[in-house]
Amino acid sequence: MDEAKAAKVSERSLCRLIGLNRRTLHNWRRQGLRDRRKGSARHVAHRLSPEEEALCLSLANSARFADKTPDQIVAELAQEGEYIASPSTWYRILRKHSALAHRRESRKPRSGLKPQRIAVTGPNQVWAWDITWLKTDVAGIFLYAYTIIDVWDRTIVGWTIEIAESEEHARTLFQRIIRDLGVCPEIVHADNGNPMKGVTLAVFLDSLFVTRSYSRPRRSNDNAFIESWHKTLKYSVYYPRFFASLGQAREWYAEFVQWYNTEHLHSGLGYVTPQQRRTGEATIIYETRNRTIADARLRNPLRWRCKRTKTYDALGVKAYYRPVFKSA
Repeated sequence: MDEAKAAKVSERSLCRLIGLNRRTLHNWRRQGLRDRRKGSARHVAHRLSPEEEALCLSLANSARFADKTPDQIVAELAQEGEYIASPSTWYRILRKHSALAHRRESRKPRSGLKPQRIAVTGPNQVWAWDITWLKTDVAGIFLYAYTIIDVWDRTIVGWTIEIAESEEHARTLFQRIIRDLGVCPEIVHADNGNPMKGVTLAVFLDSLFVTRSYSRPRRSNDNAFIESWHKTLKYSVYYPRFFASLGQAREWYAEFVQWYNTEHLHSGLGYVTPQQRRTGEATIIYETRNRTIADARLRNPLRWRCKRTKTYDALGVKAYYRPVFKSA
């Protein structure tokens, strides 16, 4: 371009000839020929040199600092009058070299315990239960609601409210429910609380050859069905701020359980009630809804721009249970 300009050739004509934008040419003359495109190599004046980066990596892997975090390493080096880089830079270097795990063989790596996934195909196969606290009109004093849910149809098969957490109360509840329903579950799942793992309840369930399973530590999702019930319970607009007495709590809880089992359209069941799912009525409801939607599409096909049509199906609401620690 400079030679063409010296030969008195039009810059505009030459740019058009070689397919170069004139603005690009002006930027080169004003800013130099450094590549400023995204992803191009950059010159960062404050970047650590390869020697400094290698020094950080060797210090982090040394016997002295192998069990310390970058923040601890920087603090100790600064105390000795030496500073190489900030803790975030140390983390970046270790991440770059895949050294954020254990930097010495202090113990063998161990994979986490993975739960077994089992499809529940009918009622009374798996029961899950838990205890939740209910506020009273006295600060610091609570009532305790014991609730058992069937994983297959989300039906609340039994509950009780007591003034204390106790494995004896849990055993009495299971004994009463099994006697009244005339059925015995195959598996009972619970958290790792003392009432759940108490000897009194364990001996009773083992005598009936019921398999006991427990959630992994700090894994609330292992008992997700009963935890979801607790949210439905306490986020209801009718849930009181507190209960004045044990009798009031039991009366309100009984009415709510009745509403939940027979009237609540459960999103996890394809918007049928737990009772409809339990009795098999849900299949007829699904068919009726699907037929209604199909007829509506035939009448107004332009309202369905995609080929797929929403359908309600029992196959879409299968229940899955994830047992973890089991004992027969």
